[in-house]
Amino acid sequence: MPNAAIRAVLWDFGGVMTESPFLAFRRFEKEHGLPADFLRGINAHNHDNNAWARFERSELSPQQFDEAFAAETRSAGYEVRGLDVIDLLYGEVRPAMVTALKGCKGHFTNACVTNNVSAGPGRGFARDPGRAGEWKGILGLFDVVIESSRIGVRKPELRFFERTCEQLGITASQAVYLDDLGTNLKPARTMGMHTIKVEDPAIAIAELESVLGIALR
Repeated sequence: MPNAAIRAVLWDFGGVMTESPFLAFRRFEKEHGLPADFLRGINAHNHDNNAWARFERSELSPQQFDEAFAAETRSAGYEVRGLDVIDLLYGEVRPAMVTALKGCKGHFTNACVTNNVSAGPGRGFARDPGRAGEWKGILGLFDVVIESSRIGVRKPELRFFERTCEQLGITASQAVYLDDLGTNLKPARTMGMHTIKVEDPAIAIAELESVLGIALR
C-alpha cells in the first residue's frame, strides 16, 4: 500500500534522471589537460555568489556568465569559457529512474526540482536536438517543474524548498526528495523531508520503494 504520509516525490534532474554532470566535467578536464575536479572546485568556491550560482538564479546573462566564469577559472590558473561548460550539463538518461518516476505517477505528486540555466540560442539543448527531445519527454512526466532560473532562488537555499512546498501545497514532512548532492539534501532534511542521495540508481530506487510502499521496478 502506498505510504499515506507521503504526498509528493521531488526529483532532481541532472545526476538523478540523467548521469551526473561531474562525469562530463571529468572527461572535459582530461581532454583539456586540467587538474582533476578543477571545474567542480571552481563551482564550490564562494558557492552562493560565484558565477555559476548567479547564472542559476538568472542574475547573469549567458554572455555575462561566460566572461565571469572565464575570469574565475583564469584566476585559478586555467581559463575555461563558461558557455563551454554549460554544454557539458546534458548527460545520458538513466532509464531505471524514468521507470521509477512513471511508477510513482497516480500515487503521488511528482515535481522536478532543478538548478538550471538559460543557456541562450545555439547552446545546450540546441546542440543536440535528439537528446533535447528525450529530455523534454521526461520533463513532461512531471506534474510540476520548478527551476532555479525561473524562480530566482536555487538549491541549497532554504527558500527554494519553501517555495516548492508552497507551490505543491504540502508540508516538508509529506515529501521525499532525491538528489545526487548532499549539500542540496541537507537543508531539505533539516526541514523534515525524507531525503535520498542518488549515487547508484538501483540502491536509490530500492530506498524509494521502501519509503513509498510501492514497487518501482
